[in-house]
Amino acid sequence: MTGKSPPPSKTALLDRPLHAVGFQYDLLSSERLTGHLTITESCCQPFKVLHGGVTAMIAEGMASMGAYINSGFKRVAGVQLSTNHIRAAQLGELVHVEAIPIQQGRTIQVWEVQLWKIDPYISGDKKRLLLSTSRVTLLKLCKLEQVDMQDKNNQPLVNTGAKPVINRWSTSGWAVGKIGV
Repeated sequence: MTGKSPPPSKTALLDRPLHAVGFQYDLLSSERLTGHLTITESCCQPFKVLHGGVTAMIAEGMASMGAYINSGFKRVAGVQLSTNHIRAAQLGELVHVEAIPIQQGRTIQVWEVQLWKIDPYISGDKKRLLLSTSRVTLLKLCKLEQVDMQDKNNQPLVNTGAKPVINRWSTSGWAVGKIGV
């Protein structure tokens, strides 16, 4: 898939909790996802810095979207999340986010997600100030029943040339791994 930037209206449909705190996807692909967030009151702790829980939510949301795309639009579930907070992001600052896969297996994927900000007073490679780094492990859940993942106008939410699907819980339960391959 060629990474593409979805329009903001579709970004909101892709991940409502992230959109609720002002997060926007910039690039979506199976090999790399990027996005950004301006720190507002809604994502701050009482000391006016980015809340660690919001950082974790962004990390799991980005890794889940990448794993979802990479697994051929099969449902995934986060099974482990580890976040190291390096420095704070203050109210009003712009935070950049990048998620890349570390391991993309048939049933388990591991993604690394980094949040950073740009220091306007530094030039060169040191401009990028790391805020946090997270490692997210996800499990692919194969359902027996599938439904198209489309917006209200029946347009695919992620354009990869393939027909995107999202899995729905079936009465017969779920299985781990590939079904019918």
